[in-house]
Amino acid sequence: MKMSEALDLAKALNRSECLDILSDVVSHKSYSETEGERKLAEHVASIMEKMGLEVELMPVVGNRVNAIGRWRGTGGGKSLLFNGHLDTNPVTEGWTVDPWGGLVDDEFIYGIGVSNMKAGDMASLCAVKTLIDSGKRLKGDVILTYVIGELQGGIGTLAAVNSGLRADYFINSEPSDLQAITMHAAAFTFTIELEGITRHLSKREAGVDAIMAACALIPELNEMTFSDAPSEEHRSVNRVHVGVVHGALGKELHEWRPPQVADYVRIKGSGRYGPGQTRENAVNDLRKKLDELEARFPGLKATVTPETRKGQPTMPAFEVAKDARIVTALNAAYKAVRGKDQPTGAIAPPAYFGTDAGHLWAVGGMEGVVCGPGGKYNTMPDERVEIDEYLDMIRVYLMTMADICEME
Repeated sequence: MKMSEALDLAKALNRSECLDILSDVVSHKSYSETEGERKLAEHVASIMEKMGLEVELMPVVGNRVNAIGRWRGTGGGKSLLFNGHLDTNPVTEGWTVDPWGGLVDDEFIYGIGVSNMKAGDMASLCAVKTLIDSGKRLKGDVILTYVIGELQGGIGTLAAVNSGLRADYFINSEPSDLQAITMHAAAFTFTIELEGITRHLSKREAGVDAIMAACALIPELNEMTFSDAPSEEHRSVNRVHVGVVHGALGKELHEWRPPQVADYVRIKGSGRYGPGQTRENAVNDLRKKLDELEARFPGLKATVTPETRKGQPTMPAFEVAKDARIVTALNAAYKAVRGKDQPTGAIAPPAYFGTDAGHLWAVGGMEGVVCGPGGKYNTMPDERVEIDEYLDMIRVYLMTMADICEME
């Protein structure tokens, strides 16, 4: 009976109010590590205060703060934490609408960061607001964590977890097109250096061409998976991608002498590996590829170096069982709202993303799932989210809260 009441509430949510709240948040220019990021955190905190939540502006680093809201339950129910970031990528060229206009048309809501991930943030907020406005109460707490610095490796969420913030379950609202992501990869970056032997083109047969070696290597890197995958599903989130290639003469990369065989190439790439796999093993597998390359190009010297960014964490991998309580509750809510089974698993492309779910799971020890609106039009000019998808996410979140936290 309680879930049928929750479904009735979900169907009757205030469409215009939910869109207005999201449009307002999109209008804030909240680039990472800017004053606008803090101003948005303060603004979201003020919205939660007006809703009657217990609110904290949690210090992270410098002037940067997370906006944390808690809706206290009446007692006896499980707690549920929602997690999402407020910082956004920068605007690129090619936009045809105002990136901060919060434009709403018949099908979409537009704006920088609306997919990644302000629509997910406001979906959880509007779900709580809908329940509060209806006069309903939950037995368990709902905790809303709107964090900064996801684009710096998740420093905001890591600060929240390290402060002791916990719940029985969590939902990370990164854009997944409403799919339930139960596994995603960890990420690392690396630099490969190839040193050959230069000769004039008239004697190139006597040289070792680093560019030719790189041309042979790059397709193999882009096809790699790693040797320590516990299962084929874990292997499915393995990927290597080369994003930067520079080749010329010497480490200074002199380009004014093209008649000579290039003796140096620098390659930069990124790798993904699943839960239960290690960066050390991934780098060892890259080293084996370079050993094979050196054998094919006698005289070539190849090195690989994993990169670390000082003061910036890396996103851990994440995993939850498909029959976990939070996953089955989310699945049931999705089916009630959309009338069909929810796609669930290590689904690409979201399974290649790094998310704060990694910190909540690996550091916080919490059981959770990744599911949010948007994704299809993410990180592109005229970034947008389908209105129906945003509203359905609110409904699914509301019903999941009512199930996990127990609606009275």
